Amino acid sequence: MSDAPVNETIELAGLDAAAEIRVDRWGIPHIRAENEKDLFFLQGFNAARDRLWQLDLWRKRGLGLLAADFGPGYLAQDHAARHFLYRGDMAFEWVSYAPDTEEICTAFAAGINAYIALCEAEPSRLPPEFAVFCTKPARWQPSDVVRIRSHALTRNGLSEILRANIMARTDAETDLLRFELDPPVTPEPAEGIVLADIPMAATRLFKLATAAVTFDKARLAAGINDVWKWTEVTDLGDIVQAVAEQGSNNWAVHGSRTQTGRPILASDPHRAHAVPSLRYLVHLEAPGFNAIGTGEPTAPGISLGHNDRNAFGLTIFGADQEDVYVYETKDGDPEYYRYCEGYETIQRIEESFGVKGHPDQRLTLSFTRHGPILHENPEKRLVIAMRSVWLSPGSAAYLGSLSYMRSGSVKEFAETLGSWGTPSVNHVSADVTGDIGWFTAGFTPVRHNWQGLLPVPGDGNYEWDGFLPPDQLPRKYNPAEGFVASANEMNLPKDRDPAAPSIGHEWAEVSRAERIKTVLANDPQHTLKASMDLQTDVYSRPAGIICGLLGEITKTHALDAVHSQASALLDGWNYRLESASAPALLFEVWWMKHLRPGLLARFAPDPVVRQLLLPGDVDRMLSLLAEPGAHWPASERDTLLLSTLSAGFADCERRLGTDPEAWRWGDLHQALFEHATDRIKTEARGAWNVGPLSVGGSRSTPMHAAYRVGDFGVNSGASVRLVMDVGDWDNSVCINAPGQSGDPRSVHYRDLAAPWSEGEYVPLLFSADRIKTETAHYIALTPKW
Repeated sequence: MSDAPVNETIELAGLDAAAEIRVDRWGIPHIRAENEKDLFFLQGFNAARDRLWQLDLWRKRGLGLLAADFGPGYLAQDHAARHFLYRGDMAFEWVSYAPDTEEICTAFAAGINAYIALCEAEPSRLPPEFAVFCTKPARWQPSDVVRIRSHALTRNGLSEILRANIMARTDAETDLLRFELDPPVTPEPAEGIVLADIPMAATRLFKLATAAVTFDKARLAAGINDVWKWTEVTDLGDIVQAVAEQGSNNWAVHGSRTQTGRPILASDPHRAHAVPSLRYLVHLEAPGFNAIGTGEPTAPGISLGHNDRNAFGLTIFGADQEDVYVYETKDGDPEYYRYCEGYETIQRIEESFGVKGHPDQRLTLSFTRHGPILHENPEKRLVIAMRSVWLSPGSAAYLGSLSYMRSGSVKEFAETLGSWGTPSVNHVSADVTGDIGWFTAGFTPVRHNWQGLLPVPGDGNYEWDGFLPPDQLPRKYNPAEGFVASANEMNLPKDRDPAAPSIGHEWAEVSRAERIKTVLANDPQHTLKASMDLQTDVYSRPAGIICGLLGEITKTHALDAVHSQASALLDGWNYRLESASAPALLFEVWWMKHLRPGLLARFAPDPVVRQLLLPGDVDRMLSLLAEPGAHWPASERDTLLLSTLSAGFADCERRLGTDPEAWRWGDLHQALFEHATDRIKTEARGAWNVGPLSVGGSRSTPMHAAYRVGDFGVNSGASVRLVMDVGDWDNSVCINAPGQSGDPRSVHYRDLAAPWSEGEYVPLLFSADRIKTETAHYIALTPKW
C-alpha cells in the first residue's frame, strides 16, 4: 500500500525460518526462504498481500459462494459453478501434478490465511473493495486450489451446440463461416440425434459457471424471487467472441540464430483484460529451487518463466476436451436415461447455499454418468449433459507446472508433461545448454468413432477410450529451421495419419502465426529487442490481403470521389495498425463494421444464423474474398468491396470528422481496465479504472489487441509479456498491465499501464545483486512462536 513503510518486519505463525520479500521498483516480488514449505507459504502470503480481493472473489466464484456475500442475484451463478467442481478421489488428484502437490497447496493456502489473519489484526491492510460491499475475506482450504476448474480454458462443448443450431437452420458449409475445420471434415449428426431438439438454452449453465463476477445495482438489489432472472451472461454474439479471443504467442530461437549464441524465449499469453491483471509476476527462491515468471495468483508455482537452467512459455493448443451428450429418458419416468441395454438414474445432489439477507437455500445439482446436465426437456424425453476433462484427476488449470518449473533441461521438461491436464497448450522450452523444443500437452480424449464436432447420443456408443499418451501429441526438438513458435494456429503435422484419433478441428486464425514465423525465418541474428518488437508487432495480414485486392479492383473500375479518396488513403500503406495511423482506422472500420457484416449477410441471409456465426472465421472470409471461385462471382465480390469501402469511409467521417489527416486508429481503439466496482460506486466513480489508453493492433496482429465491435474498446490481449535471455537471465524483460498490485491504493496498481500501451518493457531481474540494487520495499519475515 502507498502508506506502508519501505522496510517492515512481520512475524508470521506457520513460518519455520526467517525469510524475505524484496519488491523491486516495478512491483515484482522476489521471495527467498530457507525451505520449500516456507517458500510456497510465502507465495500465498504475498499473493494475498497484493491481490487479496481478487483471490477472495476467485475462490467464492469457483466454489459457488457468491450469494452469501452479494445476495440472491448471485445464487444462479453459484448453482452453475458447483456443477463443474472436481468431485473425484482426492488421493488421485493430489499425486497427478507432482509428488508434493498436496504439501505445496497446503503451504500456499496457509500463507493466504496468514495474510487474512494479519488483516484482521491490522484492518488498514484490508483492500478497500471489502468496505464497498461490507464483506470479509474467507479462509482457504488446500483443496480449493485444485477443485475449482471453471476458470480454465477448454473446448469445444459450446461450439458443438452452436454448430447443431446452425446446421438445424442451414448446413455445415455455412457453419464454416463461424469455424473453418482443419483437418477438413464434414460434420454429420449421429443416428438418433435431431439437431433441432438441441436448444441454445443448453449453453446457459456452462456460460454462467465460467463467467466472471460482475456487479451492478439491480443485481445486488435482487430479491429471493428474482434468483432465476440472473442466468443470462450476455448476448450470444458477445459470448462467442469472448471465447474466440483467447489465445497467445510464444517462440524459442536456437542460439545458432541469435546474435549472442544463446537461446531466446518469448511468451505473451492473451486473455480478457482486467484490473487487477489475470497474471502475476513473482520470483521464488529456496535451497535447490530458483524460478521467476508468471502464473495466476490463485495457484502456487509459475507456469511461464524460467528457473536457473531452463525457460518455458505456453499458448493454447486446440485439442478438443469436451463433448455434449444427448440422452433419451424412460417413458413415464424422466429420472432414468437410456444407457447400453438398460437405464441409469440421473444423479441428483441437494446442496445448501448461503444467501445474504435470507435463510440458506437448498438447490439440486443434476448429473449423468458423463457430467453435469445442461438441459432437460421432459416433453421430448430429452436430457443434455456435458463431459469435460475437468472431471478427471489432474485437470486443475496450470498445476502441471509444479513438475516442469523444476526441470533442468528441455528434455527433462518434456518428460514431465504427462502431468499437464488443462488447458491444452503448446509449450516451448529452451535451456542453458542451447536446446530448444515445442511440445503440445493436455488431456486429449481418444474418440474412435466420431470427431467431437456435434452432440452425440449418451447411450454408451460414443465413449472416450482414455487420453492420448503425451508422446503421441505433436512435438519438435531442435528443429532444422532453428526456432519453434506457436500462436494457436492449426499445427498438427501434415503427415499425421488421418485414421488416427481426432485431436481437434477448431483453431485460431493463422494471421499471427504466419507473421511470427515469417519474421523469425528472415532473422538469422535474432536479438532480445527483435523479440520485443515482434511481441508488439501490429502488421495485419487481413489488411494486406484485402487492400491488395482493392488495389487490383481500382485499376479496372470507375471510381467516384469517395472511392478515390478512400483508396488513396490506403494506397502505399504498410498494413501496420499503428495507434497514430489514419489508414489503420479506415481499414478496421471498413473491415469490421461493413465488409465483414456484408460478407456474412451474403452467405448467411438468415439473421438468426448470422448472429450465431459471430464474430466469424477470419481465414474463411479472407479465402472467400481472395478466391471467389465457385463460391460467388468475382464481380459480386468487387461490388461488395467498393460499396462497403464507401460506407466505411463515411462512417469514419461521422466518427472523427471529415479530415482524414486527423484520423488516428488509437482515437477509437483504446484499452480501459475497468474495475469490477465501477458500475456501483457512487463516489469517485472511475477512480479505480485504468485508462483509457490508445493502442495499436487488432485480434489479427502479433500484438493481439482484440476489441468490442460496438465501440472498438480493447478488451483482450497480452497483459503480461516476457522475453528471456536464456543463460544470461538478468537481461530478460517483462511487462504486466496495468500493474502488479490489485490494491487501488498501491503505487503498483497502475504504474505499468502506460509503458505497456507504448510497447515498453521493464527488467525481469534474477541475480541477488541486481535485485538488491533495485529493491524498493523490503519485507523481513520471521517466525512467530
